[in-house]
Amino acid sequence: MAEGWLRRLGGDRFLARSAGLRATHLHPLATAAMQEADVDIARQRGKGLDAVKRERFDLIVTLCEESAESLPELPGSPTVRHHPVDDPTWIECEFGADLDEFRKARDVIKTIAERLIKDL
Repeated sequence: MAEGWLRRLGGDRFLARSAGLRATHLHPLATAAMQEADVDIARQRGKGLDAVKRERFDLIVTLCEESAESLPELPGSPTVRHHPVDDPTWIECEFGADLDEFRKARDVIKTIAERLIKDL
């Protein structure tokens, strides 16, 4: 979702890439929530850090505590900012996925992206 927002809101000012600590799938409810906001992320793929670890970044934004604590050193010593977002899949473990949780995360991530763009 963060990559989608940066691409949409930042235009060609940023080269946005997203990756998690481990490769996962792109959750269909993340795609649905972003589509509601007219942001198409359907072509994005869930990637782990291995897919981007050789790239150089100016800024890395972590969105969960685990990534903030476990982020390996990456080339170029990029600035790291942590902006915690509740994981929208937390409810899935017990009750099944919930689109409202993905909407909440989408909106929080949009606010984070807007602030980053303004600050940079």
